Amino acid sequence: MSLEARFLLIDISNSFTKIAPAGRDSLAAEPFMLPTPELDAGALGRLPWAAPDDGFNVVLSSVVPERNAAVREAFGADSVLEVEPSIELGVAIDYPEPASIGADRLADAAAAVNFYGAPVVAVDFGTAVTFDIVSPAGAYVGGVIAPGLAAMTDYMFDRTALLPKIDIQEPASVIGKSTEGAMHAGAVIGYRGLVKEILAQIGTELGLDRRPPVVATGGYAALISQGLPEIDTVHANLTLEGLRIIGGMNCP
Repeated sequence: MSLEARFLLIDISNSFTKIAPAGRDSLAAEPFMLPTPELDAGALGRLPWAAPDDGFNVVLSSVVPERNAAVREAFGADSVLEVEPSIELGVAIDYPEPASIGADRLADAAAAVNFYGAPVVAVDFGTAVTFDIVSPAGAYVGGVIAPGLAAMTDYMFDRTALLPKIDIQEPASVIGKSTEGAMHAGAVIGYRGLVKEILAQIGTELGLDRRPPVVATGGYAALISQGLPEIDTVHANLTLEGLRIIGGMNCP
């Protein structure tokens, strides 16, 4: 990484870990994805951009705490900035127990405010789908957590004798002409209904004259956002961008 201000961004989620180098103004390469169960110091040491003496700051968000030690081992604890409510985020925290907010959710909120202003809602379609809300005053005020799309369909496969495991895709119609078609309709169209209703309730509870901007990220963001006008934009690297922004605020 030949950047004046250099960061290595690491987002550890339940299923996959995303890693990317960045300068202060943008990501420097497409993210590298690694299955989280395979994340260890050896795997991090084989990254294409980063040698431990390269002089960068590591900015880390993690929802799998037992994997954090591998990052500290690979790069040195002093070079790792772990995202938490006590550091500068670019967004205030108006929440009863700030320490309970997932680091990835704080990163999503930081990026959403930076790119779209406040109020704003960030929807992250991961293993779980999370909705994170920033108020008109620019404060993180809470959110919603629901089962992820793949988790719902995998549960049906695991707990029923006849329903197959499916690769989730856009259904041909809401009325399925096969078991798989019916499952695709229930998963995708039903999930859009879940998202739409939650966003409607968020807008009502915030008491706004108009709905806030909504940005989506995560594996199924593009699929679910199709035909869902409540979602204004899809930002594939929102969490990593949040880590970049937070790194710029906290690292000299």
